[in-house]
Amino acid sequence: MLGRRRALALEFCLDASLRIQKQVVLTREFEKAASIALYSPILNEVYTEEIFRAAQESGKELAYPRVTGSVIEFARVLSREDLRPGAFGILEPVGSDLIAASNLDLILVPGVAFDRTGHRLGFGKGFYDRILHNTNLQGRRLGLCFELQLVDRLPAESHDIHMNLIVTEKNIYRFGNHLSDDVPQLFTGRT
Repeated sequence: MLGRRRALALEFCLDASLRIQKQVVLTREFEKAASIALYSPILNEVYTEEIFRAAQESGKELAYPRVTGSVIEFARVLSREDLRPGAFGILEPVGSDLIAASNLDLILVPGVAFDRTGHRLGFGKGFYDRILHNTNLQGRRLGLCFELQLVDRLPAESHDIHMNLIVTEKNIYRFGNHLSDDVPQLFTGRT
C-alpha cells in the first residue's frame, strides 16, 4: 500500500486532497468541533492545509501531534510557522501549550490503509493507537485517505481503535458503535 501511495502523481495527490478536505469541512463533526487535531502529511498522505485554513477562519482551536519518546502529545498551533521538523522529519509543533487528547473534539488521523469497518493500519509504531486507546476520548476520530487506500478488511484485534468516519476523495464512510462486524453507512456530499 505504501508503494502504491508513493507512486501517486503529485497532481493527483493535490486534487484528491483538496476534494477530501472540502468534504471534511462540510461534515457536522467539523462544524461542531471547537478543537481539532491535524497532522503534517508525509509520503503522499492526504494534505491538511485547507482544513487548517477553514478551522482558523472559524475560530477553532488547532493542535498537532509531537513525538515524545514512545508517545505523541498534542500541542496548540496558532499558525503554520509554529511547526518545525521533528521526529522522523515530520513537521511538529514547537510550542509548549499542550492539549490533552481527551479535550479534542475531532482528531484527524493519517494511515497507510483503512478498511470498510473503520479499522486503520499505521506505520507500525503505534503512536496513534496508544494515545487514542489510553485516553478517555470523547471526540471523534476521522481517518483521511485516498480511495485506493481503502480495503475490505484489515487484520484487527479487539483493542484496535476504530475511526468514527473515514473521508476519501469519493465518499464519507461513517461507522456505528464500532463492533467488528459493523457495516458502514455510506454518505456522499454534505453530511
